[in-house]
Amino acid sequence: MERIHAFCDDALGDLDAVGLVEKLRSGEVSASELVEAAIARTEAVNPKLNGLAYEAFDHARARADARRPYGGYFDGVPSFIKDNVAVAGMPTMQGTDAWDPHPMPADGAWARTFLSTGLIPLGKTQMSEFGFSGSAEHPRIGPVRNPWNPDYTAGASSSGSAAFVAAGVVPIAHANDGGGSIRIPAACNGLVGLKPSRGRLPLDKETARMPLHLVANGAVSRSVRDTAAFLREAERVYRNPKLPAIGDVTRPGSQRLRIAVCTKSILREASPEMRELTLKTAALLEELGHKVTEIDNPVPERFKDDFLAYWSFLAFAVVRGGRRMFGPSFDRTRLDTLTLGLDRNAARGLHKVPPAVARLRASRRITQRLSDTYDAVLMPTLNEATPRIGHLDPTAGYDQVMDRLLEWVSFTPLQNATGDPAISLPLGESASGLPVGMMLSGVVGQEARLLELAYELEEARPWTRIQS
Repeated sequence: MERIHAFCDDALGDLDAVGLVEKLRSGEVSASELVEAAIARTEAVNPKLNGLAYEAFDHARARADARRPYGGYFDGVPSFIKDNVAVAGMPTMQGTDAWDPHPMPADGAWARTFLSTGLIPLGKTQMSEFGFSGSAEHPRIGPVRNPWNPDYTAGASSSGSAAFVAAGVVPIAHANDGGGSIRIPAACNGLVGLKPSRGRLPLDKETARMPLHLVANGAVSRSVRDTAAFLREAERVYRNPKLPAIGDVTRPGSQRLRIAVCTKSILREASPEMRELTLKTAALLEELGHKVTEIDNPVPERFKDDFLAYWSFLAFAVVRGGRRMFGPSFDRTRLDTLTLGLDRNAARGLHKVPPAVARLRASRRITQRLSDTYDAVLMPTLNEATPRIGHLDPTAGYDQVMDRLLEWVSFTPLQNATGDPAISLPLGESASGLPVGMMLSGVVGQEARLLELAYELEEARPWTRIQS
């Protein structure tokens, strides 16, 4: 199957965001040229990839043409924002058709931070309904497809952003992660995806009201330096004094680390293919001088039930409170099977939610204990290789979809519960020729260490390029 990408000899070329900043500052290209190139690339690949939720091309052109710069390190670099945060003048549809779209009156907390870095959004990207599924397969407009092979999913709720970055439409785009939705699409599409520590970056007020903050905002990119630069710039806009600063991380660290490797999820051992690729990454880390030790999964089996109870409660809140949240046009009959199934699951067990939330909060003790012995933990990002479109069809029976989802996505939710940072790096390739992500995690506040490790691995085993 032919890969789908838009890389060509235009103003964007094959540069990452940092490379484009250098060209902008030298005067080799203008912001307008970059935006026009990104619009042309969007129009070229979106009919096949289906990543676009809302087009804001004219707004992007106006911002790029403005006589005064907007400021920010990335000023002039085109990007996209995922369709679950508030951006002035754009609707927020959360990947669903359940209410009539209307433009938001003002930027939310996250958009203010994102836009302050200077990135110019061309619009919003597709996602799974409310981010509940690991695959964005909209019943009406169709699935978001993987640019490495469009027969396969682009993965998780940040799939539109990831597909566009992998296909070369833009170098970096917004993603957020409530159960793996930065790391999963990064793994599926051959990208760098770092979920920051809880509280590192701001949340829109609706998300911030949740009893447990599973969601973290961030970005997907094609290079470690882009992810590092984005976090550096976002931190200049929004600084959480309770966390150690990430700072300007530009190279590998010199310290040799104690790294645990775990290939068993909370459900079972990873597939033989994922285990083999994880152990190859562990061997690479050993070659680089790190001390690597294989461990059993320290997370109790109950974690799965607790996470599902809380995840279901979020769907319950949306389904039962939809009119209050989204307006009188909200129609629950337009919701997909997965959302409605989660709602029913919650309704049967609301009494389970408070103790589940308490145990999820306490799960941070697990990783804190691990940190007494290890500096980082290596795991496969996903339990199995990327599935084909239809495997996680949200209109299929709830039990089927949920069983398949839990089988595939069983490593990433832990860091959403603990609030720890974790990064997925495209260090492997599946038998089907798709990228495979390897995940490194630390404890809260250790993004800089993960970025240093990521730089080292990127240098030692450069990722395959989609246009190669």
